[in-house]
Amino acid sequence: MTFDTLNERELTTEQGSIRYWIGRAGANADVLPWLVFLPGLTADHRLFDKQVEHFVGRANVLVWDAPSHGESRPFELAWTMEDLVRWLHDILEREGVMRPTLVGQSMGGYTAQAFMELFPGEAAGFVSIDSCPLQRSYYARWELAALRHTKLMYLSFPWKALVALGSNGTATSACGRALMREMMLGYGKREYCELAAHGYRVLADAIAADRPYRIDCPFMLICGEEDHAGSAKHYDRAWEQRTGNPVRWIEGAGHNSNCDAPEEVNAAIEEFLAKLRAD
Repeated sequence: MTFDTLNERELTTEQGSIRYWIGRAGANADVLPWLVFLPGLTADHRLFDKQVEHFVGRANVLVWDAPSHGESRPFELAWTMEDLVRWLHDILEREGVMRPTLVGQSMGGYTAQAFMELFPGEAAGFVSIDSCPLQRSYYARWELAALRHTKLMYLSFPWKALVALGSNGTATSACGRALMREMMLGYGKREYCELAAHGYRVLADAIAADRPYRIDCPFMLICGEEDHAGSAKHYDRAWEQRTGNPVRWIEGAGHNSNCDAPEEVNAAIEEFLAKLRAD
């Protein structure tokens, strides 16, 4: 899948420019829903290739390269979670995106939850893919401390070993691993390590802020059965237990379950959209 069928846009900020891609569903754009795809930490818009390919024309779609990621570089590595959310909101306002369903993978899922905190009532739905809750009560203090001290650990790995660990550890399929490897190799080692470490600190700070992070719209939890990135499965089970919202487990898929099992994830998103329309 290429993004030739989408319109590439750019939002300029004081810290750098943010690239995003948008596709309106032709004459049906006004009556079809918006899907806003938010990739995870160090990943870029290509993470959602199979979702964009499937939904373009069936829905209005928007996907970004988050600041300091992919084509949204160079970008000063000084942003906070609130910065990400406000820039995303600026993009949605600029493009006239109303009542979007936010589809966030890993860090993108945290960004979506922070968006709903700062802009309540604006999201029509939320699909969490291999992400976790953002509420402080789910996490122990040592977990937040660990998130703030990852840079030296990442730098200690030889780059070749780190790329192998990152690609094999996030995906189970050959195509999913190849894509993650390609995205990682778009960075140099130090740039990648600094970006990952900064993202984890931002996440820790957002959790420690102890905001309500109330999800004020229907939401779906998706997680790969073979997701071994951090403790995602553990947190998703706790999320399910606390909210009563069942996790949609994707058989054989890893942390990037939308890459490992795109047909199943796409079908789940379709079901979710149909339920939103019915309600």
